[in-house]
Amino acid sequence: MTALLLLLALAQAPELTPEQRAHALTLSPLPAPPRDPTNAHEDDPAAARLGQALFYDARFSKNETIACVTCHDPARGWGDGRQRARGLDDVARHAPTLWNVAWNRWFFWDGRKDSLWSQALAPLEDPAEHGGSRLQYAHLVSADARYRAAYERVFGPLPDLSDRERFPARGRPVPGVPEHPLARAWNGMSAADRDAVDRVFANLGKALAAYERRIVSGRAPFDEFVEGLRAGDAAKEAALGAPARRGLALFLGKARCHTCHDGPTFSDLEFHDDRVPPLDPAQAPDAGRFLGIALVLDDPFNGLGRFSDDPAAGRTRLAYLARTNHNQRELKTPGLRNVAVTAPYMHQGQLATLAEVVRFYSTLEGALPPHPEERLVEPLHLGEAEQADLVAFLESLTATELAGELVGPPDELVAD
Repeated sequence: MTALLLLLALAQAPELTPEQRAHALTLSPLPAPPRDPTNAHEDDPAAARLGQALFYDARFSKNETIACVTCHDPARGWGDGRQRARGLDDVARHAPTLWNVAWNRWFFWDGRKDSLWSQALAPLEDPAEHGGSRLQYAHLVSADARYRAAYERVFGPLPDLSDRERFPARGRPVPGVPEHPLARAWNGMSAADRDAVDRVFANLGKALAAYERRIVSGRAPFDEFVEGLRAGDAAKEAALGAPARRGLALFLGKARCHTCHDGPTFSDLEFHDDRVPPLDPAQAPDAGRFLGIALVLDDPFNGLGRFSDDPAAGRTRLAYLARTNHNQRELKTPGLRNVAVTAPYMHQGQLATLAEVVRFYSTLEGALPPHPEERLVEPLHLGEAEQADLVAFLESLTATELAGELVGPPDELVAD
């Protein structure tokens, strides 16, 4: 009976074209994450343990109430379930999931960071997120015996921060506001002392990145299906039911989803105008990548900067990065693995469900006018049944959760 049901299910599913079969084979399995030469500690288990502790510690915020996990909760698909993130205040954009973040080439919706370690630094000082300062965090690591031992095991000796005349309790750059109390404290330090604190701050980002790059999605039904395709194993191919198989044919065919959502993470890792209007109709559309390029080039913690462990690798990524009008309204293409557990969707969480996302791209009802220099997004005109099949395929990209040791603070910061 089981074999008969299997044959019936396969008979109801469409045959992929030879081109679609070949394309499907390129989407699985998820390979090892790419290297980031600008972070020499990315694969160090001791750095990852330190980063895991930092991730869950709310003391790394202005009032000790916000941690990285506040907006990136493993129980919520490594997001927060909100339309727009909220730390100490409302954030302008939706908190993206951390699933498979190690594969990203650019970070944040606008790509204003070029490495995972540099990205991790920005929320720590953003007034709407953690709202703290790099001096505060350096003093915390120095004063906490467990953190000090863990940090020095990975990065070497901390600077002596005991002289509060040289190293105030709090301080950071505040661009454009030199009279801000945090800026005055920071600018009152010597250049050498500022550099020492900046290096500690950068190293905290590298530890966080070492942890976050381990947040990797597991084997999903789609992966089992591809194994079956590759081996000619009908039982494994049956991991995708008929609706999901029809959805895969749409994804690689009529719906053209693969134009942007390609590769094993289901993202081209680039930026496009998605035509989704802002939550507030009175708000101007997000400038996205147009501003992000200027910000990443000006970032002292980018891959070209003095805190990069391989400026030559950073130069390869940044040297020819240019900003044009084409970049207006462009936002990063998110990956789709585990997408069914990371609602809501889009850069402000404008769409609550996968069904709403598929319906929007089918009709483009209420969409922003097309970008004058990019015409990728046009109405797909999918029927109701086709929309449901496409959602079924997207749901087939859901894998099991992470192993327990990656969820919650580590038991030990310094292992034998």
